[in-house]
Amino acid sequence: MFESLIGLVAIIALFVIISRQQSRIGLIERELGALRSLVLSGAPVLPPQAKEPAANDSKPADAAIPLAAAADMAASPGTATEADADTTAPSAPEPAQPAAAAKAARQSDVETALGTRWAVWVGGIALALGGLFLIRYTIEAGIFGPRVRLVMAAALGLVLVAGGEFIRRTGFRVPVQGAAGAYIPAILTAAGAFILFGTVYAAYSIYGFIDPTLAFTLLGAIGVATIAASLVHGQALAGVGLLGAMVTPLLVAPQAPNPWALFGYLAIVLAATGVIARIRDWRLLMAAAFVATGIWTIFYMTDAPGANLAVILFIDGTTLAVLAFVWLGRRGEAVAGSSFDWPSIAPGFFVALSALALFVDPVFAAAGDALQGAALVAALVAVALYRPQALALLHAAGLATVLVYLGIIPPTTIASDFSSGALGVDGMPVVASDALMLRVGIALGLVFIGAGFWAARRFAASGWLRAATWAAWSAVAPLVILLALWSTFGNLDRDLAYAAVAAVLVGVFVAGGEWIARGEAPPLTGGAAVSFALGGAAIAGLLMLHMAFGSGWTTILLGAAAAVPALATRWRSYPVLGWISVGAVIAVLGRVAFDPTIVGAEFLSKTPVFNWLLLGYGVPALAFGFAAWQLARTTNGRPRLAMEAGAALFCLLTVAMLVRHAMHGGVIDTAAATLAEQAIYTLIAIGAGAILVAIDMRSPSSVLRYGSIAAGVVSVAFIVLQHFLALNPLLTDESTGSIPVFNLLFLAYLLPAVAAGALALYSRDKRPKWYAAMLAVVAAVLAFAYATLSVRRLFKGEFIGLWSGLGQLETYTYSALWLVIGVVLLTAGVWLKSQVLRIASAALISIAVLKVFIFDMSELEGVLRALSFIGLGAVLIGIGLFYQRLLTRAAKAKLETSNS
Repeated sequence: MFESLIGLVAIIALFVIISRQQSRIGLIERELGALRSLVLSGAPVLPPQAKEPAANDSKPADAAIPLAAAADMAASPGTATEADADTTAPSAPEPAQPAAAAKAARQSDVETALGTRWAVWVGGIALALGGLFLIRYTIEAGIFGPRVRLVMAAALGLVLVAGGEFIRRTGFRVPVQGAAGAYIPAILTAAGAFILFGTVYAAYSIYGFIDPTLAFTLLGAIGVATIAASLVHGQALAGVGLLGAMVTPLLVAPQAPNPWALFGYLAIVLAATGVIARIRDWRLLMAAAFVATGIWTIFYMTDAPGANLAVILFIDGTTLAVLAFVWLGRRGEAVAGSSFDWPSIAPGFFVALSALALFVDPVFAAAGDALQGAALVAALVAVALYRPQALALLHAAGLATVLVYLGIIPPTTIASDFSSGALGVDGMPVVASDALMLRVGIALGLVFIGAGFWAARRFAASGWLRAATWAAWSAVAPLVILLALWSTFGNLDRDLAYAAVAAVLVGVFVAGGEWIARGEAPPLTGGAAVSFALGGAAIAGLLMLHMAFGSGWTTILLGAAAAVPALATRWRSYPVLGWISVGAVIAVLGRVAFDPTIVGAEFLSKTPVFNWLLLGYGVPALAFGFAAWQLARTTNGRPRLAMEAGAALFCLLTVAMLVRHAMHGGVIDTAAATLAEQAIYTLIAIGAGAILVAIDMRSPSSVLRYGSIAAGVVSVAFIVLQHFLALNPLLTDESTGSIPVFNLLFLAYLLPAVAAGALALYSRDKRPKWYAAMLAVVAAVLAFAYATLSVRRLFKGEFIGLWSGLGQLETYTYSALWLVIGVVLLTAGVWLKSQVLRIASAALISIAVLKVFIFDMSELEGVLRALSFIGLGAVLIGIGLFYQRLLTRAAKAKLETSNS
């Protein structure tokens, strides 16, 4: 079946090749005719320039396609016969269309692929299969014995290898462009190696002529020899040899496997492959060798009880040594840290995985192998430091450390019990509470700090990304280790010993950042590496405060600490300093969102104003304001705007929380706010808007500008939703108080009306027109509501619920009051030249008119009905007279202006 398939493929390929020859011959004839026409026309013809042979990962250097024949033809036109001259048109051929040229190129590409590459590939496979089929035929026919058959197969494999070498030595070159992948000597050598592999394996596995040791040796030797032959035959042959060498241990499995023999053999194969890959710069081959060795190591470690730790360390050490001294030991490299070596990802991944297993696996961890795992992590850091291109090793070491000390090893399930100081992976405890982990964590932290800052300083001027990477891991790894050790060994409420360690880290990170900054070009720029170092110092400071102080003092001191980096901008203009202050704002917001009482509800004093709320919200507000002021005079930029927003927000929160505390008897709970409490919040929002406008006029800022507008909009939303709808005493029948004037209506309606009107007047020329108009309308509506509800209270008393009905005198009083308010608004609008107030006056008077004609006419009786209409008529006539005089005066002024 398989033989028929191969024959069918070969016949189809041959048919396609022959069918394409006609078009190719026609193309050659046309090109020859064009060349003759060009020569006869007398135009100079320059011979084509031979291109330099291009380096290719998959073949040796090839010579250019010879074009001397065409040049000779162009250089000697006298050789043409008269008949040729008579029959050949002297004119140049028409230029080919782009579409036709593209079609011809596609046809040529398909033909080249079929005739030069695919045919050779299929032929190589056919030769290899032919050898196996020959052996199969001799077995089935019983022509030769097993030994003779194996000798014949080995002879065929050697003949193919020798034939490939012979063709190469006789000067074989790729005949056409695009056929580099069909390098015939390499195909023959690969087929021969394949037959030799099969012969040795059959002698061992099928017939038992050789013992496992000899079979292992022969297969390994064939694999290594094939890899070595790739130096002259290309990378594809090296891949064949590497594959054969790596699967040899699977093919030959002795009764009592010796791990030293296995990994000694793998080390030899890896080193040989590294040498070949380094000579020819074959990155894919090197990466494949690292991956294969790593897979063997992980498979071996899965048999944890029987795994030999020394063997694991040996193969991991060999892997790193080949990477550092063989693969990356290239001579003549101009700049050591100028590139990223992607094949180093494979050894970094597998060595880090080995280190993780030594930390986490219960068998290895119980044997105390975490120390050896830490040694592997340190070795990864050392190689990354020695060979800057192997930056992937640093990432692998850092991730391994973080995963180990956080106890998060995907995809396992994690269980934690901090009370007993243990983490669990799939129910198996990780030895996180062992004192060895404490010592290992300290050692690894020192390794990352020392190597990270030294490398960051080294590359600060030449490679900012590399320097930033080292600085980032020098901060992240020690901080994660500190957090994990504190969570495991320390006191989560307060631990001064770990707080002291965090304080030391703050100093180390600050000093390291300054040292890196002095190595920048130009110095003290404050680039990414410096930012990571100082950011690490900020996080260490946060941990220090939480470890050393309780909840209340942590929030207060954290807020106050926001001023420190802003103050540091007086001496260093590092961009990160302002963002560290912003980070403090975010951290404090997170803390107060988690616990708005600052110290916990049970410890919050019931004393109004002077309690933990004043310090917990007020101190951060002052610190944020100072930081914004300082940043405005040094670095400026977005951090300053964020600090201004933070200061404004915490000022509002301070007042609001103190009001809430006082209104609820010293308790901060989730109960709904009363109208009195909501009125205070509204006044705070209006006042905040006025303060922000005033500050913005002295120190312009987009945050202050938009913040003031937001405060005004929020206050209007409070008024509409809470004062008029949700908490309106007309709807809730809430007590308005027993005092005639200074009651709930005074606090909830009159004071906000005055405040909103004052803010509208103050912001007329400082904010958009719609903003001032909105506040003016709200102020007028609030005043209208206060007057109306006060009349209601005058007639109904302390409780003014709507369901208590309306009296005739009360109904008349509303009409008169609304007309009076309309007149007052009209007067104020004319005096202030405010069209909004005049429109509000017109709307209110219109409402009064509708009330009189619709409601009063049906509800009032007797003199009250008459007085209602008389009053309305008098007011409307008075308004008409007022507008007539106003317009007459305006017309006279306009006439006098035009006459003058």
